[in-house]
Amino acid sequence: MPLRLYNTMSLRVEEFRPLSDHEVRMYECGPTVYDYGHIGNFRTFVAVDILHRVFRQSGYTVRHVMNITDVDDRIIRNAARDGVTVQQYTAKYEKTFLEDAAMLNIEQPNLVHATKHIPEMAEFVEKLVHKGIAYRTEDGSYYFRIAKFPEYGKLSKKDFSGMLDGARVDVDEYDKDSARDFALWKAPKPGEASWQTAIGPGRPGWHLECSVMSMAELGETFDLHAGGEDLVFPHHENEIAQSESLTGKMFAHFWFHARFLLVEGEKMSKSLGNFFTLRDLVLKGHKPSSIRYLLSSVPYRNQLNFTFDGLKQAAVSVDRLRNFRLRLSSGNFPAGANPEIQKLGSETAVRMRDALDDDLNTAQAQAAIFEMVRQANAAFDAGKMKKDDVAPLLETLAKFDEVFAVLDDDDAPKMKRVLDWAVAEGRDKDISEALREAVASAQLSDSAVESKIAEVKTARAAHDFKTSDRIRAELLEAGIVVEITKDGIRWRRR
Repeated sequence: MPLRLYNTMSLRVEEFRPLSDHEVRMYECGPTVYDYGHIGNFRTFVAVDILHRVFRQSGYTVRHVMNITDVDDRIIRNAARDGVTVQQYTAKYEKTFLEDAAMLNIEQPNLVHATKHIPEMAEFVEKLVHKGIAYRTEDGSYYFRIAKFPEYGKLSKKDFSGMLDGARVDVDEYDKDSARDFALWKAPKPGEASWQTAIGPGRPGWHLECSVMSMAELGETFDLHAGGEDLVFPHHENEIAQSESLTGKMFAHFWFHARFLLVEGEKMSKSLGNFFTLRDLVLKGHKPSSIRYLLSSVPYRNQLNFTFDGLKQAAVSVDRLRNFRLRLSSGNFPAGANPEIQKLGSETAVRMRDALDDDLNTAQAQAAIFEMVRQANAAFDAGKMKKDDVAPLLETLAKFDEVFAVLDDDDAPKMKRVLDWAVAEGRDKDISEALREAVASAQLSDSAVESKIAEVKTARAAHDFKTSDRIRAELLEAGIVVEITKDGIRWRRR
């Protein structure tokens, strides 16, 4: 079936057809780099990463742009508080965001920075003024006159028919149900960072930044705009208004929004003590692969209840998949092929892809792969697995991992980097024993582990089970689990 996605603009699931037959141009609202990213942020970033991967698996070339908002109200305020420049303040948080995204195997899009497009933003405002859609206030700020855009509210489906022309709001984020003329350009206040431009000194408003950067990178009209559900209004609504007012063209054809998550059934909040950054979870000893798996386990348009029991189950699920792949790769099978297993591999690939084509139904895709694992393991145990059955099953696992990206056992070195960061930041008390154990397993290279496994095999061949058990216990202490199976000896990092 063709790929079908929910379009926030139409409120319908529609067949996705890019403007170009072979290329998808997509823009993603990235982080505002004023603090560490929390797991709610990363649920959206993982969802968009999965979308990108599905596009690519569909055969498209993907031109994926993400903005880095490196100037806004909070950044200006915090930089002034800390006595540093905006650039100095944001550099730290941009670096940690990119590290955290890589920790979750989120592929890095093409990054664009607001502060590197200031002249284009001033030019954008100037053109809107010439069209009578924007106006200058006495202090040198510029506002968008929303009464000039009759379709205002078409994305959020809010009724603004009674809005008052001239009522203004100059903050970047607001939760109002009534519309206001919004700031395109803000005149500098004493002590604030500003840029000198053709329309005077100041800095861009948040909404302006994304319109200018997306059109600079992808053109006046592009295929898909993505972000979290919190951005529908006012951010994306304002982007549409200013962009379409300037060009007279449709801004984006599809609008893709991921829902918020709950934590243990409640809205995430610092006051409730359930507010977690990605690094907070790793410090507790949770693997990045488990976190990514859990964040992707519920379809992006459904609310995810993020629980620690769920995180533990995600770790079990990832280990099960990794162990299954190891069992396939290291097993000794008789020659030949089992038609039922061959069919199992091909049909699972189809079911998995059909689920993803159905508005990224990640839960159904995961269910399909685990049903394959269940049936294949039963065939293993019954002696029905043949040598030629391995490749189709491995190929289906590879297709799964092209999208979900959790099968490579690379958690330990990532966790070590978080441990080192915590030490450097003076957060030693936050480092759990579970994290220390996970990092300990990374100190043994694969070759060193294999050498120990060879000793286990030699000891067992000589019926020296005491030595075998001692070596296995030593490896377990270092975070290496050794399993004795009828297919041979396998090991994995805990």
